[in-house]
Amino acid sequence: MNTAGKPSRWKKFNSQLDLQSMVWPGIIFVFIFSYIPMYGVVMAFQQYDIFGGMMNSPWVGWMQFRMFFEAPEFWNVMRNTLVISLLKLIISFPAPILLALMLNEVGHMGFKRVIQTVSYLPYFLSWVIVSGFVFSLLSVDNGTVNYLLERFNLVQEPVNFLAVPKYFWSILVSVNVWKEVGFGSIVYLAAIAGIDPTLYEAASIDGASRFKQIHLITLPSITPIIVIFMILAIGGLLSAGFEDILLLATNPILRPYSDVIDTYVYRVGILNARFSYATAVGLFKAVISVLLLVTANKIARRADVSLW
Repeated sequence: MNTAGKPSRWKKFNSQLDLQSMVWPGIIFVFIFSYIPMYGVVMAFQQYDIFGGMMNSPWVGWMQFRMFFEAPEFWNVMRNTLVISLLKLIISFPAPILLALMLNEVGHMGFKRVIQTVSYLPYFLSWVIVSGFVFSLLSVDNGTVNYLLERFNLVQEPVNFLAVPKYFWSILVSVNVWKEVGFGSIVYLAAIAGIDPTLYEAASIDGASRFKQIHLITLPSITPIIVIFMILAIGGLLSAGFEDILLLATNPILRPYSDVIDTYVYRVGILNARFSYATAVGLFKAVISVLLLVTANKIARRADVSLW
């Protein structure tokens, strides 16, 4: 093979130095904070001693996993995790798609920009600020929601929504939709912008209504993007949330409905210094998430759309 005319890898690297300087910091960051800490997974099979370290901690095999499976909270934690994740998947997943479709139909550019800006802003607020808004809106004392309900004679006295377990899932999912929907629609708007305008022109000439154009052109064109995000969402089914639940479910009475894997690991494993137990629960979650991701990707591959 004649390689005389091919530049060396070092010369290629020098010619792409500006691009390499942007890529490598990200690679190094991921390697340091995502790959090196994976060594700590061995703690799941130990009775970790903070003074002896991983090298001197006794091995206990699968004991930590058995303790989790036999814990009284196991089924409740798994139920909450799956229910909250499925609610977010069913309600929160299509919301950005619907918003993107509606924004694409808006003809007035000024109005469209205002709606986009208003819908994007909540994403950039921390969950600490958002939870403060929610507590203020749902407050028993001068809360906006209770004020309106009383004003329209829908309730006789203020309702402490964040102290009633049956309301928690609805509040959590609603707040998540409000916070994430605008930013999530960006990808779908970008995908819609890449559709050939002549397809819409041809459909319009043939007499297709706007709903028909959305059904026959827009949705099929962005289906690959939707499927990819669906695969990722299915892979994250055991990630029901952490910050949002931790901050909104401060009342212990909500725990039967709010305790998910991530909050359980934080409360039982980290706060109680049961580091091996927390690692075992986290490893269990990671393994199931990988299996879900691989399964979803394999199913999506039949439609010629997959991550790999």
